[in-house]
Amino acid sequence: CPTCLLRPVHTCVRFGVDAMQRLSTLVRQIAPLSASVCSSEVTDDVNKEMAPTGTLRVALNMRNELLISGKSASGEPEGIAPSMASAFADKLGVPVQFIPYDSPAELSNDAEHDKWDIAMIGADPSRATFVDFTRPYCQIEATFAVPTTSGAQKCAEVDKDGVKIAGCAGAAYVLWLEANLKKAKLETVEGHDATYEYFKDEGCQAIAGLRPKLKKDASKRPATRILKDKFMAVEQAACTKKGREKGFKLLSEFIDDAKKSGMVSELLKKFKKEKDLTIP
Repeated sequence: CPTCLLRPVHTCVRFGVDAMQRLSTLVRQIAPLSASVCSSEVTDDVNKEMAPTGTLRVALNMRNELLISGKSASGEPEGIAPSMASAFADKLGVPVQFIPYDSPAELSNDAEHDKWDIAMIGADPSRATFVDFTRPYCQIEATFAVPTTSGAQKCAEVDKDGVKIAGCAGAAYVLWLEANLKKAKLETVEGHDATYEYFKDEGCQAIAGLRPKLKKDASKRPATRILKDKFMAVEQAACTKKGREKGFKLLSEFIDDAKKSGMVSELLKKFKKEKDLTIP
């Protein structure tokens, strides 16, 4: 697509007819969306607000493996977030174009520019300068992994003087820690693997992360254990640019109805994430 020529870091994925047909089939399989999800009427004014180019441009955080399961053979993002966005585009009656980002920070930094119409990303006040967030459609526990020699049993016990915590830069749970830690020192690092290395090499007393990711990457952090409680839950939501009042109302209703109708629950089952994600 022409946008690709202007975006050396990210790639744009535009769904053609065949891909849209496959997504429409998926939508029909997981829930009777046309009847039960978002009953509000879609007017021309709403369409112009939400898809001013005639295509719904959707920003995705490709780092979140829980919501982006992978890519199809043709390069189309697959997972819970792309499926939700595709269903909303189907509601609007327009094609969908995915704008993949390598990190949530890069995605959030583009919020003030006309590069996407909606984004599927963890909600956080620091990301809400230029966008409005819907209520969350699912959430993910964030907790700490600590050395097996640590005496910490609960997350609150990590926030102490002299404690150094490693965290992946730009993640929603790291933004929360930046705003809420009282005594411990937070060290941010780009990328999960680099964060694990920093934790080990710099002698940190804890590493912050999403519980499913910490479990999956346990082998990369030998001699550590994951605390049983959480310090927060990352609320995964949709957002759109401020000023799109009618469109935001429709998007919010769509997210709420997607939960009520069972669509989100079915997507969690389809992508085998029901043990990792909860529906608030």
